[in-house]
Amino acid sequence: MWEYKEGDFIKDLSNENIIHIKKDNVEYLQFKKLNKYSDILTHCFTLRELDFKGFNDYKENKDFITENYNKICNALDLKYEYICRPNQTHTKNVKCVYEGDEGIYLDKFKNVDALVTNKKNKALVLAFADCMPLVFFDPIKKVIANTHSGWRGTLKRISEETVKCMIKEYNSNPENIICLIGPTIRKCHFEVDKDVKDLFYNEFKNLENIDNYITKQNEKEKYNIDAVQINKQMLLDLGLKQKNIIDSKICTVCNKDKIHSYRADKENSGRNIMLICLK
Repeated sequence: MWEYKEGDFIKDLSNENIIHIKKDNVEYLQFKKLNKYSDILTHCFTLRELDFKGFNDYKENKDFITENYNKICNALDLKYEYICRPNQTHTKNVKCVYEGDEGIYLDKFKNVDALVTNKKNKALVLAFADCMPLVFFDPIKKVIANTHSGWRGTLKRISEETVKCMIKEYNSNPENIICLIGPTIRKCHFEVDKDVKDLFYNEFKNLENIDNYITKQNEKEKYNIDAVQINKQMLLDLGLKQKNIIDSKICTVCNKDKIHSYRADKENSGRNIMLICLK
C-alpha cells in the first residue's frame, strides 16, 4: 500500500482549469471555475495519499477510510456527517438527495451512480479509479450533481440521465449548467478489444465526430476510445454550452504516481473521491 512520506509532494498537476492544493499534508485538486463560487459551494478530487477503497472493503477498513474522510473534510472545512456516499455499481441510476440522506452506503442509494441535490451541507461523494467523474452545477437554481461514468456508465449515458434529472426535478436550464470533468483514463490509455469497441460504436454511431473518438491501432485488433469527448458531445447535444464544459485534461494512468488507477494497479488499486457540497 502506498504511504505518505515527507518529500512526496513534488509533482504539481495544476493547469489552466485545475489548481493542485497541498494543505495539512493532504493533496487535492479543485476546478478554478467552481472556485469562483466558493461562497456557496466547495469541492475536490482527492489524490493518491488518501484511499477510500470500495464497497467490499468498507467494513474491514472502516476506521482507515473514516480517517481519510475526516482528513479531506477538515481540509475543506466540512463535517464528516455531511457525507452522502452511494454504493456504485456502474448503473445509469440517478438519485436526489434530501434532508436525512446523509451517510455512507445507505440502502436507498444502493446501485446508484449519480447524486443530485439543492440542499446545503450534503457532501455528494463518489469514488473513482480511472472512471470518469463529472460534477455539475447550476448557479441559477443552486443545484449540484456528482456522476460516476465508467465505460459502462458512458454506454448507458449516465451523464445525460444526470442532466435530465436536474431539468425534471429542479427546473434547471441546460444552458446554465456547468459541467466539470475530473481526472479519468484518457484515449491514450483506454485501449479495448473489438467487442467493447463495437458496443461503443453501435451506441454512439450517430454522434458527431464518432470516427475521431474511436480509432483502430495499426496492425492490431485493438482500439482506443475517447470517452471524454463522447460525454462532451452528449452534453452539448442536450443543450449545455461549450464554454460551460470544463475538462481537467488529466489522465489517471499517465499520472498513476499521483492518482489511483485500476488500469495501472489492477486489484491493488485504491480509490480517489470526487466531492461537491453546497454551503
